[in-house]
Amino acid sequence: MSCKFPLKNIFFAYLQSVAEGTKNSRWKRFRGFLRKKYRLVILNDSTFGEKLSIKLSPYGILIGVLAITIVMTTLVISLVAFTPLREYIPGYGDITERIQILKLSSQADSIEDVLEARDNYLKSLLNVVNERVESSVAKPTKDTTGKYAKVNTKASGKDLEFREEFEQNQSNASASMARIKFGGLSELVFFTPVKGLVSNSYDLVEEHYGVDIVTKPEETIKSCLDGTVIFTGFSAKDGNVIQIQHGNNLVSIYKHCASFLKKTGEQVELGEMIAIVGNTGEKSTGPHLHFELWFNGSSVNPQDFVAF
Repeated sequence: MSCKFPLKNIFFAYLQSVAEGTKNSRWKRFRGFLRKKYRLVILNDSTFGEKLSIKLSPYGILIGVLAITIVMTTLVISLVAFTPLREYIPGYGDITERIQILKLSSQADSIEDVLEARDNYLKSLLNVVNERVESSVAKPTKDTTGKYAKVNTKASGKDLEFREEFEQNQSNASASMARIKFGGLSELVFFTPVKGLVSNSYDLVEEHYGVDIVTKPEETIKSCLDGTVIFTGFSAKDGNVIQIQHGNNLVSIYKHCASFLKKTGEQVELGEMIAIVGNTGEKSTGPHLHFELWFNGSSVNPQDFVAF
């Protein structure tokens, strides 16, 4: 009689069922241990009388410990995040203090730049007052080799005629362009805003659209022509600024003033006091007046029309 299932397979199936039964019994015993009830009793040591009785289970104790841990962790994080206690933690500073430190460092850098610019300005001013000039540049030495002795450097007759004609045309063109550009501006008589020394001239390349006149502090500034005050205000770079609209579409601008003597909309006359010389604005390095003239929307050199 033949066996349908080999004995070997039956033996392995028996062992597997025994292992599964062992695992299930262990898990049942563990669950039973967690749910098993215990009683915690507190007795009086003298009379052995029961003072407190608490029914506990390992499962309940485990849940209680986890709940207390979560609550304590939440409280500690809240104390650190929302109270001044975080300042006592090493490496955890106050945000407002960091912002103040950054502001102070930037202000210190700007103060250093202003002091350096002021020192350079004072040195240049002292050189001008003491009439110190730069040392003369050494002249190039003569050619002693004789290589270029035979070169003819004299201009021919045609070159001389061309140069003369070109220069004449150039001067005529410049005069006509000046008349077209400035119109009747050159016929006006300007009053000097302040008397002083021109420390920085008009320069379009450097975008310096006026002249800087160094004078004594609190000197009064006068209007260069009759006109109307169209602006009085303050800017971070130019300080206190006053602008006057004159005739012929001409505007005069006075910057770095200490204070104003006129208000917007007031009429001023030639030579009338309008402001006080000051040292306001980031671009200012000392008491002076920055004076600009704008004609038909374009800047012009004030030294071409005003005698400082």
